[in-house]
Amino acid sequence: MRILRALLFRLAYTLPVIWLVVTLVFLLIHMVPGDPVEQMLGEGARAQDISALRHAYGLDVPVHTQYMRYWRGVLHGDLGRSLRLNDSVTHLVITRYPYTLELTIAALLIALVLSIPAGIAAALHRARWQDNVVGVISLLGLSFPVFASGPILILLVSIKLGWLPVSGAGGWDHLVLPAFTMGAALAAILTRMVRTAMLEELGQDYIRTARAKGLPERTVVYKHALRNAMIPVLTLIGLQFGALLAGAIVTETIFSWPGIGRLTISAISNRDYALVQGCILAVGLTYVLVNLATDLLYMVVNPRIRN
Repeated sequence: MRILRALLFRLAYTLPVIWLVVTLVFLLIHMVPGDPVEQMLGEGARAQDISALRHAYGLDVPVHTQYMRYWRGVLHGDLGRSLRLNDSVTHLVITRYPYTLELTIAALLIALVLSIPAGIAAALHRARWQDNVVGVISLLGLSFPVFASGPILILLVSIKLGWLPVSGAGGWDHLVLPAFTMGAALAAILTRMVRTAMLEELGQDYIRTARAKGLPERTVVYKHALRNAMIPVLTLIGLQFGALLAGAIVTETIFSWPGIGRLTISAISNRDYALVQGCILAVGLTYVLVNLATDLLYMVVNPRIRN
Protein backbone atom coordinates (compact mmCIF):
# COMPACT_ATOMS: atom_id res chain seq x y z
CA MET A 1 0.00 0.00 0.00
CA ARG A 2 2.91 2.36 0.70
CA ILE A 3 4.28 1.70 -2.78
CA LEU A 4 0.86 2.28 -4.37
CA ARG A 5 0.35 5.53 -2.46
CA ALA A 6 3.82 6.71 -3.50
CA LEU A 7 3.12 6.00 -7.17
CA LEU A 8 -0.28 7.72 -7.02
CA PHE A 9 1.37 10.73 -5.40
CA ARG A 10 4.00 10.84 -8.14
CA LEU A 11 1.31 10.64 -10.81
CA ALA A 12 -0.66 13.47 -9.20
CA TYR A 13 2.55 15.51 -8.92
CA THR A 14 3.33 15.22 -12.65
CA LEU A 15 -0.16 16.04 -13.95
CA PRO A 16 0.34 19.81 -13.40
CA VAL A 17 3.57 19.56 -15.39
CA ILE A 18 1.73 18.10 -18.37
CA TRP A 19 -0.95 20.79 -18.05
CA LEU A 20 1.68 23.53 -17.98
CA VAL A 21 3.57 22.15 -21.01
CA VAL A 22 0.46 21.82 -23.16
CA THR A 23 -0.82 25.24 -22.05
CA LEU A 24 2.47 26.93 -22.96
CA VAL A 25 2.53 25.19 -26.34
CA PHE A 26 -1.08 26.22 -26.95
CA LEU A 27 -0.37 29.86 -26.13
CA LEU A 28 2.97 30.13 -27.94
CA ILE A 29 1.73 28.66 -31.21
CA HIS A 30 -1.26 31.03 -31.17
CA MET A 31 1.12 33.97 -30.70
CA VAL A 32 3.08 33.20 -33.87
CA PRO A 33 2.16 35.69 -36.63
CA GLY A 34 0.14 34.43 -39.58
CA ASP A 35 -3.13 32.63 -40.21
CA PRO A 36 -2.97 28.86 -40.84
CA VAL A 37 -6.28 28.94 -42.73
CA GLU A 38 -4.97 31.57 -45.15
CA GLN A 39 -1.77 29.57 -45.60
CA MET A 40 -3.78 26.46 -46.39
CA LEU A 41 -6.17 28.12 -48.87
CA GLY A 42 -3.59 30.39 -50.47
CA GLU A 43 -3.40 34.13 -51.03
CA GLY A 44 -6.16 34.16 -53.65
CA ALA A 45 -8.80 32.57 -51.43
CA ARG A 46 -12.12 34.32 -51.00
CA ALA A 47 -13.02 35.83 -47.65
CA GLN A 48 -16.15 33.68 -47.45
CA ASP A 49 -14.10 30.48 -47.85
CA ILE A 50 -11.59 31.60 -45.21
CA SER A 51 -14.37 32.46 -42.78
CA ALA A 52 -16.18 29.16 -43.38
CA LEU A 53 -13.03 27.07 -42.88
CA ARG A 54 -12.05 29.02 -39.77
CA HIS A 55 -15.52 28.36 -38.34
CA ALA A 56 -15.32 24.68 -39.25
CA TYR A 57 -12.13 24.27 -37.22
CA GLY A 58 -13.30 26.46 -34.35
CA LEU A 59 -10.71 29.19 -34.97
CA ASP A 60 -13.25 32.02 -35.10
CA VAL A 61 -13.80 32.07 -31.34
CA PRO A 62 -11.58 33.70 -28.67
CA VAL A 63 -8.40 31.92 -27.62
CA HIS A 64 -9.67 31.08 -24.14
CA THR A 65 -12.75 29.42 -25.68
CA GLN A 66 -10.49 27.38 -28.00
CA TYR A 67 -8.43 26.40 -24.97
CA MET A 68 -11.45 25.19 -23.01
CA ARG A 69 -12.76 23.27 -26.01
CA TYR A 70 -9.40 21.62 -26.50
CA TRP A 71 -9.18 20.31 -22.93
CA ARG A 72 -12.81 19.21 -23.06
CA GLY A 73 -11.91 17.14 -26.11
CA VAL A 74 -8.79 15.74 -24.41
CA LEU A 75 -10.87 14.47 -21.50
CA HIS A 76 -13.10 12.67 -24.01
CA GLY A 77 -10.19 11.28 -26.04
CA ASP A 78 -10.71 13.70 -28.93
CA LEU A 79 -7.63 15.76 -29.78
CA GLY A 80 -9.28 17.54 -32.71
CA ARG A 81 -8.56 17.41 -36.43
CA SER A 82 -5.43 18.33 -38.32
CA LEU A 83 -5.71 21.47 -40.43
CA ARG A 84 -3.35 20.26 -43.14
CA LEU A 85 -3.95 16.52 -43.20
CA ASN A 86 -7.71 16.71 -42.56
CA ASP A 87 -7.53 13.69 -40.29
CA SER A 88 -8.11 12.97 -36.63
CA VAL A 89 -5.14 14.02 -34.50
CA THR A 90 -5.65 10.96 -32.30
CA HIS A 91 -5.40 8.69 -35.37
CA LEU A 92 -2.29 10.47 -36.64
CA VAL A 93 -0.53 10.29 -33.26
CA ILE A 94 -1.43 6.60 -32.76
CA THR A 95 -0.17 5.82 -36.28
CA ARG A 96 3.19 7.59 -35.89
CA TYR A 97 3.85 7.00 -32.19
CA PRO A 98 4.94 3.31 -32.49
CA TYR A 99 7.75 4.31 -34.88
CA THR A 100 9.16 6.84 -32.40
CA LEU A 101 8.79 4.40 -29.51
CA GLU A 102 10.57 1.68 -31.50
CA LEU A 103 13.42 4.03 -32.38
CA THR A 104 13.78 5.32 -28.82
CA ILE A 105 13.79 1.87 -27.21
CA ALA A 106 16.30 0.58 -29.77
CA ALA A 107 18.58 3.56 -29.11
CA LEU A 108 18.29 3.02 -25.35
CA LEU A 109 19.19 -0.68 -25.67
CA ILE A 110 22.21 0.17 -27.83
CA ALA A 111 23.31 2.75 -25.27
CA LEU A 112 23.02 0.25 -22.40
CA VAL A 113 24.86 -2.49 -24.29
CA LEU A 114 27.72 -0.10 -25.03
CA SER A 115 27.90 1.86 -21.79
CA ILE A 116 27.56 -0.69 -18.99
CA PRO A 117 30.48 -2.97 -20.01
CA ALA A 118 32.62 0.04 -20.92
CA GLY A 119 31.90 1.82 -17.62
CA ILE A 120 32.63 -1.33 -15.59
CA ALA A 121 35.88 -1.94 -17.46
CA ALA A 122 36.98 1.67 -16.92
CA ALA A 123 36.23 1.45 -13.19
CA LEU A 124 38.02 -1.88 -12.73
CA HIS A 125 41.11 -0.58 -14.58
CA ARG A 126 41.19 2.92 -13.19
CA ALA A 127 44.03 5.12 -14.46
CA ARG A 128 45.18 2.38 -16.86
CA TRP A 129 45.07 2.25 -20.63
CA GLN A 130 41.59 0.69 -20.63
CA ASP A 131 40.26 3.63 -18.62
CA ASN A 132 41.98 6.11 -20.91
CA VAL A 133 40.60 4.49 -24.06
CA VAL A 134 37.05 4.50 -22.68
CA GLY A 135 37.45 8.14 -21.63
CA VAL A 136 38.62 9.22 -25.09
CA ILE A 137 35.84 7.33 -26.87
CA SER A 138 33.14 8.71 -24.55
CA LEU A 139 34.50 12.24 -25.00
CA LEU A 140 34.40 11.72 -28.77
CA GLY A 141 30.78 10.58 -28.52
CA LEU A 142 29.87 13.66 -26.49
CA SER A 143 31.57 15.94 -29.02
CA PHE A 144 29.44 14.80 -31.98
CA PRO A 145 25.80 15.94 -31.85
CA VAL A 146 23.12 13.94 -33.63
CA PHE A 147 22.79 16.40 -36.51
CA ALA A 148 26.52 15.92 -37.24
CA SER A 149 26.96 12.18 -36.63
CA GLY A 150 23.79 11.24 -38.54
CA PRO A 151 24.89 12.59 -41.95
CA ILE A 152 28.41 11.22 -41.40
CA LEU A 153 27.03 7.72 -40.80
CA ILE A 154 24.81 8.03 -43.87
CA LEU A 155 27.79 9.00 -46.04
CA LEU A 156 30.06 6.25 -44.72
CA VAL A 157 27.77 3.30 -44.03
CA SER A 158 24.96 3.80 -46.54
CA ILE A 159 26.37 5.69 -49.52
CA LYS A 160 30.03 4.64 -49.57
CA LEU A 161 29.81 1.09 -48.17
CA GLY A 162 26.19 0.36 -49.11
CA TRP A 163 25.56 -1.75 -46.02
CA LEU A 164 22.32 -0.16 -44.80
CA PRO A 165 19.44 1.87 -46.31
CA VAL A 166 19.80 5.64 -46.32
CA SER A 167 16.37 6.51 -44.95
CA GLY A 168 12.80 5.38 -44.42
CA ALA A 169 11.25 2.69 -42.26
CA GLY A 170 10.91 -1.02 -42.90
CA GLY A 171 12.89 -3.92 -41.50
CA TRP A 172 15.59 -3.92 -38.84
CA ASP A 173 18.16 -2.68 -41.38
CA HIS A 174 16.29 0.64 -41.60
CA LEU A 175 16.37 0.94 -37.81
CA VAL A 176 20.09 0.36 -37.22
CA LEU A 177 21.51 3.71 -38.36
CA PRO A 178 19.03 6.09 -36.67
CA ALA A 179 19.04 3.99 -33.47
CA PHE A 180 22.84 3.90 -33.35
CA THR A 181 23.01 7.65 -34.01
CA MET A 182 20.81 8.36 -31.00
CA GLY A 183 22.21 5.57 -28.82
CA ALA A 184 25.87 6.47 -29.30
CA ALA A 185 25.39 9.96 -27.84
CA LEU A 186 23.53 8.54 -24.84
CA ALA A 187 26.13 5.78 -24.39
CA ALA A 188 28.86 8.38 -23.94
CA ILE A 189 26.92 9.98 -21.06
CA LEU A 190 25.95 6.67 -19.44
CA THR A 191 29.51 5.32 -19.63
CA ARG A 192 30.81 8.16 -17.48
CA MET A 193 27.97 7.71 -15.01
CA VAL A 194 28.51 3.94 -14.75
CA ARG A 195 32.25 4.45 -14.22
CA THR A 196 31.72 7.06 -11.49
CA ALA A 197 29.04 5.02 -9.70
CA MET A 198 31.12 1.81 -9.86
CA LEU A 199 34.21 3.54 -8.49
CA GLU A 200 32.17 4.83 -5.56
CA GLU A 201 30.68 1.42 -4.80
CA LEU A 202 33.96 -0.48 -5.19
CA GLY A 203 35.43 1.67 -2.43
CA GLN A 204 32.67 0.88 0.08
CA ASP A 205 33.20 -1.24 3.19
CA TYR A 206 30.73 -3.94 2.15
CA ILE A 207 32.79 -4.61 -0.99
CA ARG A 208 35.95 -5.06 1.08
CA THR A 209 34.02 -7.38 3.40
CA ALA A 210 32.75 -9.44 0.48
CA ARG A 211 36.28 -9.83 -0.89
CA ALA A 212 37.59 -10.71 2.57
CA LYS A 213 35.03 -13.52 2.76
CA GLY A 214 36.53 -15.01 -0.40
CA LEU A 215 33.66 -14.29 -2.79
CA PRO A 216 34.60 -14.51 -6.48
CA GLU A 217 35.49 -11.17 -8.03
CA ARG A 218 32.75 -11.61 -10.63
CA THR A 219 30.14 -11.97 -7.86
CA VAL A 220 31.51 -8.95 -5.99
CA VAL A 221 31.47 -6.74 -9.08
CA TYR A 222 28.25 -7.76 -10.83
CA LYS A 223 26.01 -8.93 -7.98
CA HIS A 224 26.92 -6.42 -5.27
CA ALA A 225 28.68 -3.35 -6.69
CA LEU A 226 26.83 -3.08 -9.99
CA ARG A 227 23.40 -3.53 -8.42
CA ASN A 228 23.90 -0.60 -6.06
CA ALA A 229 25.67 1.46 -8.72
CA MET A 230 22.62 1.21 -10.99
CA ILE A 231 20.57 3.57 -8.79
CA PRO A 232 22.05 6.83 -10.17
CA VAL A 233 22.30 5.22 -13.61
CA LEU A 234 18.56 4.48 -13.58
CA THR A 235 17.90 8.10 -12.63
CA LEU A 236 19.92 9.28 -15.61
CA ILE A 237 18.21 6.78 -17.93
CA GLY A 238 14.80 8.03 -16.86
CA LEU A 239 15.80 11.62 -17.54
CA GLN A 240 17.57 10.83 -20.80
CA PHE A 241 14.59 8.90 -22.15
CA GLY A 242 12.81 12.22 -22.47
CA ALA A 243 15.90 13.64 -24.15
CA LEU A 244 15.81 10.72 -26.60
CA LEU A 245 12.21 11.54 -27.47
CA ALA A 246 13.21 15.15 -28.10
CA GLY A 247 16.31 14.05 -30.01
CA ALA A 248 14.13 11.82 -32.15
CA ILE A 249 12.81 14.98 -33.83
CA VAL A 250 16.24 15.67 -35.34
CA THR A 251 17.03 12.02 -36.02
CA GLU A 252 13.70 11.32 -37.70
CA THR A 253 14.18 14.35 -39.92
CA ILE A 254 17.69 13.27 -40.95
CA PHE A 255 16.72 9.66 -41.69
CA SER A 256 13.15 10.37 -42.94
CA TRP A 257 11.81 8.17 -40.15
CA PRO A 258 7.98 8.40 -40.04
CA GLY A 259 7.69 9.02 -36.30
CA ILE A 260 5.97 11.54 -34.11
CA GLY A 261 9.03 13.83 -34.08
CA ARG A 262 8.92 14.35 -37.82
CA LEU A 263 5.15 14.82 -37.57
CA THR A 264 5.71 17.53 -34.94
CA ILE A 265 8.14 19.43 -37.17
CA SER A 266 5.65 19.34 -40.03
CA ALA A 267 2.84 20.49 -37.74
CA ILE A 268 4.89 23.40 -36.36
CA SER A 269 5.93 24.61 -39.81
CA ASN A 270 2.28 24.51 -40.95
CA ARG A 271 0.97 25.98 -37.67
CA ASP A 272 -1.32 23.00 -37.29
CA TYR A 273 -2.55 23.87 -33.79
CA ALA A 274 -4.33 20.66 -32.84
CA LEU A 275 -1.61 18.39 -34.23
CA VAL A 276 1.21 20.19 -32.39
CA GLN A 277 -0.71 19.98 -29.12
CA GLY A 278 -1.49 16.28 -29.66
CA CYS A 279 2.15 15.42 -30.35
CA ILE A 280 3.37 17.35 -27.29
CA LEU A 281 0.73 15.70 -25.13
CA ALA A 282 1.82 12.24 -26.31
CA VAL A 283 5.48 12.98 -25.52
CA GLY A 284 4.57 14.44 -22.11
CA LEU A 285 2.48 11.41 -21.13
CA THR A 286 5.32 9.12 -22.20
CA TYR A 287 7.77 11.05 -20.04
CA VAL A 288 5.45 10.72 -17.03
CA LEU A 289 5.09 6.96 -17.53
CA VAL A 290 8.86 6.54 -17.89
CA ASN A 291 9.45 8.35 -14.60
CA LEU A 292 6.90 6.12 -12.87
CA ALA A 293 8.64 3.06 -14.31
CA THR A 294 11.97 4.44 -13.04
CA ASP A 295 10.53 4.68 -9.53
CA LEU A 296 9.43 1.04 -9.76
CA LEU A 297 12.90 0.00 -10.89
CA TYR A 298 14.39 1.77 -7.87
CA MET A 299 12.36 -0.52 -5.63
CA VAL A 300 13.34 -3.62 -7.59
CA VAL A 301 17.06 -2.85 -7.67
CA ASN A 302 17.52 -1.51 -4.12
CA PRO A 303 15.72 -3.31 -1.24
CA ARG A 304 16.35 -0.33 1.07
CA ILE A 305 14.12 1.87 -1.06
CA ARG A 306 11.51 -0.91 -1.34
CA ASN A 307 11.37 -1.27 2.45
